[in-house]
Amino acid sequence: MSIDRDKSFTKTARSVSVLELRPGMENVTVRVKVLSVGKPRVIETKKGTRTINNAIIGDNTGRVEAVLWGEKTTSLREGDIVEISGAWITEFKGRVQLNIGKTTSITKLPEDAIKGDIPDKEPTAPSRPPRRPVFKKPRSMRGGSYE
Repeated sequence: MSIDRDKSFTKTARSVSVLELRPGMENVTVRVKVLSVGKPRVIETKKGTRTINNAIIGDNTGRVEAVLWGEKTTSLREGDIVEISGAWITEFKGRVQLNIGKTTSITKLPEDAIKGDIPDKEPTAPSRPPRRPVFKKPRSMRGGSYE
């Protein structure tokens, strides 16, 4: 017995508010106002040289830093109202970040899509206990025979 699946069906992601963002979330959709945009710069990562840019975006619940990667570094303009789909959420230096890469789509929305002020609140990253330093035993104390 076979099951026919509708190939045209696509899962639509619901839009989440900025304060709902948590590290580890993927394929995130948000509707936000672009509050500020930095200048693109080149950085070195484990995967090599990358071009990034930072922006502050927000909705009626709060604001978050967006990191734009590669070809997306010039995709946002200050004052734009946009829907960002396919983003992923990380934590950097204890702060939540929304990442925008090559598979992320950005759609301009009408100016009245976000009304009112954008509060200064930010999403919180779960706190982690500090990592314990790793101490190695001196070579003379490692292994050996117990004869």
